[in-house]
Amino acid sequence: MPRGARLDTPGTLHHVIVGGIERRNIVDDDLDRGNFVKRLGQVALDTRTAVYAWALLGNRAHLLLCSGRVGIAACMRRILTGYAVSYNRRHQRHGHLFQNRCKSIICEEDTCFTELVHYIQLNPLRAGLVDSLSMLDRYPWCGHAVVPAKQDFPWQDRDHVLEWFGRTRGAAQRAYREFVQEGIAREESDARILGSSEFVWQVLEEAEQRVRRQLPVADQLETAVRLISDGHTDVPEAPMLGPGQRRFHIERRINENMDGGLGPPERRVFH
Repeated sequence: MPRGARLDTPGTLHHVIVGGIERRNIVDDDLDRGNFVKRLGQVALDTRTAVYAWALLGNRAHLLLCSGRVGIAACMRRILTGYAVSYNRRHQRHGHLFQNRCKSIICEEDTCFTELVHYIQLNPLRAGLVDSLSMLDRYPWCGHAVVPAKQDFPWQDRDHVLEWFGRTRGAAQRAYREFVQEGIAREESDARILGSSEFVWQVLEEAEQRVRRQLPVADQLETAVRLISDGHTDVPEAPMLGPGQRRFHIERRINENMDGGLGPPERRVFH
């Protein structure tokens, strides 16, 4: 059966999961990790794909991305193809490195964002690569350390994450850390999450099905953006008055169209 096309428009939030073929490693050492992260950052900048959270493990990687101009499929194809070629050359191997195409689950930002950030960036702790939150604060192969400014990747959108936790950078960083600590305690009391990612995958699949049922509304949203951008005033009211931040996204996309391209919004500068 042919694989269905991805559901993707600029501004769509995706939880992307990359796995090694037959669950084999996709990174063997820090040179591999650095290579993968460098390619992730370069392609994210080139395609204006926002990276909110990420974690690179031995045989898989988790990414929380917002679609830019080219869409998630093209973005990930550039990252994974280039990385696989260089990995095979370095390790003198042949054949596929990744298990089929990456798994991409569309998520509703209003309801899933903070939980996804928490889930993705606690993966090194969950996998036993670090033993504590203080070690995770310094772990270089995960986006967590960027949020409290323990390390810096210019391509990771730290400010968008902090917007969910406070109005000033300091207050938001403190609230973020408290949120992560509470998440660790919650996982320790819930073996479904701590012991396996399958439970989370199931929850995300259910969320994706809800998004699919909402696609007619999403289509109306895109129509409204196009009409407004073309100067029309007879725009349907339904997509303008929907729940959450729909009006905000319309205004954002209109502004991006006027600026000459679609991509993630400008970062907020915290004081």
